[in-house]
Amino acid sequence: MQFNQDQSEVIESAQKIELLLLDVDGVMTDGRLYFSNAGEELKAFHTLDGHGIKMLKNTGVDVGIITGRTSKIVEHRAHNLGIDLLYQGREDKLQALQEILADKGMSLDQVAYAGDDLPDLPAIQQAGLGFSVANGHADVRLAAAAVTTSFGGSGAVREITDFLLKSRNK
Repeated sequence: MQFNQDQSEVIESAQKIELLLLDVDGVMTDGRLYFSNAGEELKAFHTLDGHGIKMLKNTGVDVGIITGRTSKIVEHRAHNLGIDLLYQGREDKLQALQEILADKGMSLDQVAYAGDDLPDLPAIQQAGLGFSVANGHADVRLAAAAVTTSFGGSGAVREITDFLLKSRNK
C-alpha cells in the first residue's frame, strides 16, 4: 500500500471504518469488458479479493458495491460474498454513497470507498477513507489517501481488506 497522506493518519481513519464500498470494473475486476459471440458479458473476479471481503465482513465491517453498469454477474458475485448493499447502474457514485449513509444512519468518517476512475473521484474525496488501485486513473490515485500496489482484479481489494483488518488488529 502506498500512502498519499501521513500513514498514521490513514491508519487512524481506517480504525473508524464500518463500511467499505467498492466499485466493480477496474477494482473488483481488471476493468476490461469481455463479451462472447452470443453477446454475453463476462467478468473475472479474484478469489483473494472474495476471501478478504468475507474476512472483513466477519469482523463486523459491512461491504457494499456501487457500480455504473448493471450486470447479473455482479449480482451473482455480490450474493456469493454475502453483500447486500448493491447499487447498480449508478453513474453518480457520490449520490449513491449519500443515500447509503442516510439509510444506514452513518457518517462519512465511517465509510471507505475504493475506485479507479473519474466517476469514483467525488466518493473517494468525500469518504472517510479513499482508496485507489495501482492502475487507477492518475487523478484518482492522487486524490486517494492510499493506493494499492496490486492492480484492480488482481488482489487490490484483498490489499484493502487486509489493511483495514490490520488497522483494527484483526
